[in-house]
Amino acid sequence: MSGEPTDDTAVSPLDRVGGLPSRLGDPLVYVALSSTLVVVLAGLVQVSFGTYDMTVLDAWQAVLDPAVWGSPGLLARFFLGENVANTLANTFGWQTEVDLSRKSLIVWNIRLPRVVVAILVGMSLSVSGAIFQAVTRNELASPFILGVSSGAGLAILLTLVVFGGLSSVLPLVAAGGGTLAFLIVYAIAWKGGTSPVRLVLAGVIVSTVFGSLQTGLFFFADDVGVVQSAIAWTTGSLTGTDWEQVRTALPWTVLSVGLAVAGARQLNVLLLGEETARSLGMSVERTRFLLSAVAILAASAAIAVAGIVGFVGLIVPHVVRNLIGSDYRRLMIGCLFVGPALLVAADVGARLALAPTQVPVGIVTGLVGGPYFLYLMRREQNLGDF
Repeated sequence: MSGEPTDDTAVSPLDRVGGLPSRLGDPLVYVALSSTLVVVLAGLVQVSFGTYDMTVLDAWQAVLDPAVWGSPGLLARFFLGENVANTLANTFGWQTEVDLSRKSLIVWNIRLPRVVVAILVGMSLSVSGAIFQAVTRNELASPFILGVSSGAGLAILLTLVVFGGLSSVLPLVAAGGGTLAFLIVYAIAWKGGTSPVRLVLAGVIVSTVFGSLQTGLFFFADDVGVVQSAIAWTTGSLTGTDWEQVRTALPWTVLSVGLAVAGARQLNVLLLGEETARSLGMSVERTRFLLSAVAILAASAAIAVAGIVGFVGLIVPHVVRNLIGSDYRRLMIGCLFVGPALLVAADVGARLALAPTQVPVGIVTGLVGGPYFLYLMRREQNLGDF
């Protein structure tokens, strides 16, 4: 595995601020550029296909339509919602209604939101997995392994099946379920303190129990449509996403990502071990708990709009760690690029592999993640420990 986190004296002021690369030859630059290229190419393929045929060039022209990018009021309506856009339009004199070509209307109103949601979900799950791996000092930790995904998923299923009127606050519901699950995990693992091993074992127990409860809820759903929606949540799907999902996930993703990047230094210290962290003046349990709350928020934002998408939070931090090292000031930045690349590409496969039938993206990430970790298991003798 890659080496220990780098010493503060060996990094530039730019690296201290955000872990951003200061040299063109830095591997993080290549990771960011190649991941961005994957997102752009896969996104163009995604917005090119549908009942209304258009070429990739047509899709590119629609995405870059000057009528959209030259109208801040229209962009605000897409990303911030009608009410906020109207308020900004009245304040700054913007126009929120713009005449667009048919191709631009189709791309911006129907197809592009799916790509944007995939980007946000990829960021959130990658950051969440990276935090949990540092908190537990275990490379196999993820929101799913620690029960957070199962808790958030169970809360969402309860909302869909029993409390349908609360569907407008799914992110808060998901965060509540994920938080409850992690509190249970923490309580089970507590024995005068916690340890990475006990947290993982407790997470597996809670995840199994909550997963069984999720399955049991299907028997209480009388509406076939609700059952199909619930199945989509449990397998992870981006089908039918629109700008409402973008607006749902965007603020929570920005908040959790910002907090995660700000906490990168503390994550580096946790990787040194509990005794070393305490000798450096860190309150280990408090820091571990607060950083876990950030990871729960990130995972909940993703689950609220895409359901339980497996393996992203597990694979991406490991891939980035192998490419650029274990320094979390850099690893977090890498996750923000690789996570979206993986999920956007996987969603293209989910949509086109068996067209016109659309496969849930969680199935594709599972098919990719399983063989990848089988390969790692065969290659690494000490997989799982930092």
